[in-house]
Amino acid sequence: MKRTWQGVAVLVAVAALSGCTAYSTDSTEVGVRTKKIFGAGIDPHIYPPGATYFFAPFLSDWATFDIKLQNLEMTSAINRGDRQGDDAIEFKTTDGNDIRVNVTVAWRIEPEKAPHLLQRVGRSTVEIKEKLVRPACRTYVRDVLNELHSEEFYVSEKRFQKAQKALEKLRSELGPEGIIVEQMLLGEHTFNAEYQKVIQDRKLAEQNAERLKSEAQAAEAEAQRNLEKAKGDVQAQVAKAKGEAEQIRISADRDFYEKEREAKAILAEATARAKSMEKQNKAMAGAGGRTAVKLRIADALQGKPIMIVPAGNGASLQKLDLNRMLESILAQESTRSSKRSSSDDE
Repeated sequence: MKRTWQGVAVLVAVAALSGCTAYSTDSTEVGVRTKKIFGAGIDPHIYPPGATYFFAPFLSDWATFDIKLQNLEMTSAINRGDRQGDDAIEFKTTDGNDIRVNVTVAWRIEPEKAPHLLQRVGRSTVEIKEKLVRPACRTYVRDVLNELHSEEFYVSEKRFQKAQKALEKLRSELGPEGIIVEQMLLGEHTFNAEYQKVIQDRKLAEQNAERLKSEAQAAEAEAQRNLEKAKGDVQAQVAKAKGEAEQIRISADRDFYEKEREAKAILAEATARAKSMEKQNKAMAGAGGRTAVKLRIADALQGKPIMIVPAGNGASLQKLDLNRMLESILAQESTRSSKRSSSDDE
């Protein structure tokens, strides 16, 4: 590094002795030489950044251009932007309202077009910005944005479309002049105070309307959910009632079947008993029945002494052996039965 500076010092000394002047370019600058005598005019040769060149001062003129990215900020903020005070772009919308928009344009000089800019516009980057870039940006951006209706400025998609259109317009107009427009950004926008209040009130009313609409939709959806839930509850209750009724019916049918069987059994038993009694009565109505009665009476009186006491005074007491009498009766009845059986056999 020390040797390099020594070399530069030697060259400067040699140039001074020979009557030449040193011209330098910064790391982001390109130089353009203008010849005064021999071949007078702007030299088309571009002198690259970060170098030192020597020319005779009475034969040449020198200009440099910064080729790094530049920002042109046109804003309503007082302490910001390229100019003091309100520098926002002001214009009218399609419906006649005054509006002001903050705009920032990122641009740079095309190095190969530096001689052209020197010839057509100015000798420095500042002059290029003030004489070419700034007027073009304010004009073309205004022309594109005033195609919007006042309310469309509140629609981000509309603003983006117009910003892209303005960017393409700047590129098509400034590109041939040697200006490369990298980006164009739209910032905040403001209407006049009265219209701004009208817009704000309208937006607030629209927001309230949307809120009420959303609330109504939510209430309707809630009512629908409640209705569906009520329908489901009713269906569940109906199904439960049907199930309980079916259980009751089944239980009633079972009880009816059991009671019917019991009644039939009782009826059958009573019928059989009645028939048995009827047959028994028929059997008892005949001679065999009378004999059976007598036998039962005899069985009942067997072994029991029976005395008959005649009435009257002075009557003599006589004893009657009923057992013997019954035995005699039974013997007679037995004899009669035998004879009847024999006659039946004949």
